[in-house]
Amino acid sequence: MQYIIKTIVPLLFLLFPFGLFAQSTYLPQGTKHQALLNRLEILLQRNDDLNLSTVKPLSRKIAVRIAEQADSIQKSSGQLLSKVDEYNLRSLLMNNSEWVTSGDTSDFYSRKNIWNTFYKTKANLLEVNVKDFFFTVNPVLQQQLSFESNNSGDQLFLNTKGVTVRGLISKKLGFSAYITDNQERAPLFVQDRISQFNAVQGYGFYKRFKQTGTDYIDARGSINFTAAKYLDFQFGYDKNFIGNGYRSLFLSDFGNSYLFLKINTRIWKFNYLNLFTELTPKTININSGNKLLDKKYTSMHHLSMDVTPWLNVGVFEAVVFDRKNHFDFTYLNPVIFLRLAEQQNGSADNAFVGIDVKANIAKRLQLYGQWLLDEFVLKEVRGGKGWWANKFGIQMGAKYINAFSIKNLDLQGEINMVRPFTYSHYDSLANYTHYNQPMAHPLGANFVEAIGIIRYQPHPKLTTSARLIVWKQGTDTADSNIGSNIFMVNTSRSSGDYGYKLPNGPRGTGVNAQLLVSYEVRENLFLEASALIRNYKTGVPTIADRNSSIITAGIRMNMFRREYDY
Repeated sequence: MQYIIKTIVPLLFLLFPFGLFAQSTYLPQGTKHQALLNRLEILLQRNDDLNLSTVKPLSRKIAVRIAEQADSIQKSSGQLLSKVDEYNLRSLLMNNSEWVTSGDTSDFYSRKNIWNTFYKTKANLLEVNVKDFFFTVNPVLQQQLSFESNNSGDQLFLNTKGVTVRGLISKKLGFSAYITDNQERAPLFVQDRISQFNAVQGYGFYKRFKQTGTDYIDARGSINFTAAKYLDFQFGYDKNFIGNGYRSLFLSDFGNSYLFLKINTRIWKFNYLNLFTELTPKTININSGNKLLDKKYTSMHHLSMDVTPWLNVGVFEAVVFDRKNHFDFTYLNPVIFLRLAEQQNGSADNAFVGIDVKANIAKRLQLYGQWLLDEFVLKEVRGGKGWWANKFGIQMGAKYINAFSIKNLDLQGEINMVRPFTYSHYDSLANYTHYNQPMAHPLGANFVEAIGIIRYQPHPKLTTSARLIVWKQGTDTADSNIGSNIFMVNTSRSSGDYGYKLPNGPRGTGVNAQLLVSYEVRENLFLEASALIRNYKTGVPTIADRNSSIITAGIRMNMFRREYDY
């Protein structure tokens, strides 16, 4: 990736110094406005901006364009949005005011500010909005205290504090940064995972804190510019997500941030993504802090097409490769088929292809799905003998808004299935992982999972939700590789070439259920309470089951909620 930094990025600035078009930063991970955008995608049904939004995060400029269209329809017909939706829509515009082009914005301003400097607007601690320059600064905070029923040790907690900034220069160059300092003592099942994989979910380097806790920093940032009317560039250190569901089998934001160069082309009814990333392979002493970690790389393409005004189809491809800490320029071609390039290199790398589909129906329902293909031989599938190298994953889901004619009651159901050994490789450096964490689904492979979500917002400031996750997964042990642990080389499989079912091996069964109540005291400041029950039976007599009941209360400001949803 250092070659990309030294050659490609400077070249872009040299080629387009005077031809930059308006450029936007992106909505943050876990934005509170995602629920509204999901609803608008179904309510508007034929909005190309939303139908092409399989790749996330979404540009703030596009989000405002969508909101202003919905606001215009609401003012003309009065039938599209509920009162709660209207409140959420104003909040979206308020938090992205640099792109608001129409309407009265007087409600964006605070009745009382601090020293005529701070909180002049409701959304931002400090906001500068003058000709050719926009800039905001906001504090970031999340404080949680939890009680775990079977934990006789220390109390659980999360202590997060930090700052986030973003800005625009002449509406041509965008930049953003986010940094937090975190101390956390997570539930016991999370502590088990940290010990097993030597990684804290969603983050990188960490230190032990008071024996059973962790201490880590989350730092992200990027610059953005548009080199042509339809061509956006983002260079940064952050996360991306490809999909329409709660999970993604292509690329999720579950793991640690990474260095990337993203080139996004959006024209007519097409959206084409090129994503080049620098990752860290599995390392035993990854947090020793006294050595330079090795690197590996990925190249990804995703082409999204609005086949009809209500139907979107996407094609995905990716390759993971290790070249002793340097990028392979074979994969830098933005239009080449990566699988063909991988074959030209000798088929030594880990390549994937996939298809995703999304359909909006009757302004109430959305059906979506993904099919990921790692390796696949049709005659072996027809043979029905469970050939180990038939590696693929399937996602099927549906969203139902205003369910049973109850406004702002939204339901979502999703099923995810991933065959054994998917995402793994015969080269331990080329598996689909980063910093000891999966790049796609948190369970890795060899599982069947069902997710149900109920979200109800009866009042603009009050949101409630219930989430149920049920799964079955084969259980790997120190002496066996049955296809669940994607960090293990697939040549070490335990049972030869055939007989692999889904899930394969001793079956662990898990249930993760959560109830959440969230109240927005003021813009972007939430008081929250939740209850989580997680039961897991390993299916292996020598490995203990793990059951947890957790009650949590907390306060959160200007950031996503910390979840333990696995």
